[in-house]
Amino acid sequence: MALSIIRALAAAIIGGIPSTAYFPGHYNSVLTTTGRGETANSVLYSKFSYPGSSFHRLATIRTALSVSPAELWNSYNAALETDPLLIKSVTAGVILGAADFTGQLLEDKLISSSIDADSVDTEIDYGRVARFAFFGIVLQAPWNHYYYLALDAALPPTPDPLSATTGIKVVIDQFVQAPVFTVLIFYFLGLLEGKGIDGVNNQLKAQYKDTILANWKLWVPATCVNLAFVPPPLRVLYLNCVFYFWSLYLSITLNKDTSDEA
Repeated sequence: MALSIIRALAAAIIGGIPSTAYFPGHYNSVLTTTGRGETANSVLYSKFSYPGSSFHRLATIRTALSVSPAELWNSYNAALETDPLLIKSVTAGVILGAADFTGQLLEDKLISSSIDADSVDTEIDYGRVARFAFFGIVLQAPWNHYYYLALDAALPPTPDPLSATTGIKVVIDQFVQAPVFTVLIFYFLGLLEGKGIDGVNNQLKAQYKDTILANWKLWVPATCVNLAFVPPPLRVLYLNCVFYFWSLYLSITLNKDTSDEA
């Protein structure tokens, strides 16, 4: 029986012979394939393929793997139109969580290269990863979603991407919005970590100037591209992608004191 099932599944996957394969056993099942030379798209007709069964899961996996990048992109855009804030928030959570995870790996490598590697604890702090992901979900994405809506409402995009309006929006973004949002980041992540108001205030005094200067080096050109050339619905996605690299900096900078104390 097992051999018959394996052969039938192999035939279904490669689209070959037999075109009809029967599974002996309690369920009298039939697997119909498309035949050799055609797309390997088989359908299982029987009680054997009830939801949750191995055959149902196999068919689901094969269907998911057969989706092209273009189809995935179209699905993302469709979901973005249906529920933009949710999709942006989930995307930000995944990207920022991944950024902190990568940042911790970089921290461990830098520390290991400067001192005795055997004395370094290289265990990933998944709580910290979760804090960055939570920050992306509840603050970073919603803030930028509504901020860009307000900015475009006040200064609508122009047909010419390199217009004075775009320049004004970049100035507002980087020299009004960014300094405020950077402070919020310090407080949000610092309080989640348990540093307290006084601890965050001390961290701001020590690190805010360097952080905002580093912010401008990355985000002034990135914001020019975002506001000039990226379609409004995709601006937060673009921002999230750039924010991945900015989060590496934040991840290391905002946890520098903790690492030194350890």
